[in-house]
Amino acid sequence: MIKKVSYYSMKSLAETFEIVRQQIKDACNRANRSPETVALLAVSKTRSVDEIRAAAATGQRAFGENYLQEAVEKIETLKELNLEWHFIGPIQSNKTRPIAEHFDWVHSVDRLKIAQRLSDQRPKSCSDLNVCIQLNISAEDQKAGCSIAELPDLARQIAALPNICLRGIMVIPEATDDEALLRQRFRHTAELLDGLRADVPTLDTLSMGMSGDIQAAIFEGSTLVRVGTALFGPRKPRETH
Repeated sequence: MIKKVSYYSMKSLAETFEIVRQQIKDACNRANRSPETVALLAVSKTRSVDEIRAAAATGQRAFGENYLQEAVEKIETLKELNLEWHFIGPIQSNKTRPIAEHFDWVHSVDRLKIAQRLSDQRPKSCSDLNVCIQLNISAEDQKAGCSIAELPDLARQIAALPNICLRGIMVIPEATDDEALLRQRFRHTAELLDGLRADVPTLDTLSMGMSGDIQAAIFEGSTLVRVGTALFGPRKPRETH
């Protein structure tokens, strides 16, 4: 019996990164946008230090992590590479200190208490922590994120805190094959960000779009796409410590 070889075992990380970067460029061209306006965040959760090193060798600098202990170990091990680390997972209030101490960005702030703790615990020796508010754009009961109604007040309150800089909004719409619905969700997020800029001039980031919906997100204004599977292949089982 012939063993099936996966797409990702046949291609190097250099090849898959080039493919995704070309997809971003193509989507930008179709949307009449400059490719330089969309950043690629490589979602490296469950990926090994060696895989991240290989990704960094392609020129990738920004990596996204969900699992705190795993991420901190990677950050310490790869310190000499001077990478940019983004925390994109759910945040428990008792885990804010290591996030504030180790990361450059946090995409998943959904309540004032978390933002206040990150502000208080950000080391003075570090630059301001870049923060995005996670918005539950689809109003799903099981999904994290503030509501649309809560967003304006939360944005103003977070923007007033020291040691952090409110940069934008992160969304994960409902899973759907309906591209029109996805684009509607992304468009609404972009409109909400535009509406907040008068009060919060630092807002410049729309963290939206993943492996399956890069094009829809870019068409509606995404400035940062969070891509894992399309770069690294199917997710590996997480090791427990």
